[in-house]
Amino acid sequence: MAPSTSTGITASEAPKQTPSAGGRIGVGIVGAGVISNEYLKNLTAFPDLAVAFIADLDTARAAEQAEAWGVPDSGSYAELLAREDIEIVVNLTIPAVHVEVALQAVRAGKHVWSEKPYALDRESGHQLRQAAEQAGVRIAVAPDTFLGAGLQTALRTVRSGAIGTPLTALTLFQVPGPESWHPSPEFLFARGAGPLFDIGPYYLTTLVQFFGPIRRVAATGSQARATRVIGSGPKAGTEFPVEVPTHVSALIEFESGASAQSVFSFDSQLPRAGFVEIAGSEGTAVLPDPNVFDGETTLHTGGAEPEVISPQGSFHTRGTGVAELAQAIRADRRERVPGDLALHVLDAMVSIAEAVESGQFVEVASTVEVSEPLDIDWDPTRPTH
Repeated sequence: MAPSTSTGITASEAPKQTPSAGGRIGVGIVGAGVISNEYLKNLTAFPDLAVAFIADLDTARAAEQAEAWGVPDSGSYAELLAREDIEIVVNLTIPAVHVEVALQAVRAGKHVWSEKPYALDRESGHQLRQAAEQAGVRIAVAPDTFLGAGLQTALRTVRSGAIGTPLTALTLFQVPGPESWHPSPEFLFARGAGPLFDIGPYYLTTLVQFFGPIRRVAATGSQARATRVIGSGPKAGTEFPVEVPTHVSALIEFESGASAQSVFSFDSQLPRAGFVEIAGSEGTAVLPDPNVFDGETTLHTGGAEPEVISPQGSFHTRGTGVAELAQAIRADRRERVPGDLALHVLDAMVSIAEAVESGQFVEVASTVEVSEPLDIDWDPTRPTH
């Protein structure tokens, strides 16, 4: 659930951050829902981080999570923001309040790691970015799956020239829809979600890593049904409205001149998820699922048999980007999952949605500098400060 937004904290009243040059970075988590378990499993194991507080509107749920994962304190979001020992707020709230929650953290002098998407529209995304720049803090936004061994191995392989110059890509995400298994799927069919905004960040972030920033997009979209029915859990049988397209087909052109075709669908009874294929001038690479942190890369270069490359690197999951952000803060360097990347992907998704409505190509005004791959032996469980 979303935290309360009535903290009463203004920028001038915010606790001043005076972190030492070294030592563990204090982390506070806001949002104690299901996804928090995956984060806490990793964040409590990374030696560069010290998870100090969990906040939620439901303070009892926050307390349960804190006890389950050995986190010393829990309570309200206002209490979290008042803590001087917390430098990074991990925002695990629902998409509709991502910006509102992050703005409060920024105004309290905290860096932010947020679940995707960055925002639901360009205006609020730019507002958050400007606020962070003025406060001198960083915004980093999921997905961090491309930091995992699977996509990092694929990235190193393609950048080594294994398939020549990358020219085109095909990505497919086609499933029946999450209402069949998710006990509360309504938000996945509301504004700011649907297959484009819920799943798109994984695929588009991956494409940007391989091809660079997106120049323009075209798209078509459709909605199979105006309502859907929850298929499991205590609300099974409940009908709810669908507010967004449930199938989107996008054509993407990159600044480099390369192109991609992407399908994002909750309307297919034949699942095809996790498919990313990059064709280059000398061969084709089939990448791991961009929604996971591991997986093999398969190269097709004209030989009798394709070459299968095993992943090498970190196999830790969600929260890996928080550890990398903490290391970047301490080292005073750019993080590898910068907010500008998520803001560019948001811009691209909004542009795709606009292209669905207009039937025209839409220019993507933003750009981003693509991060270098991690060292092959990078390990978030190895302390750096």
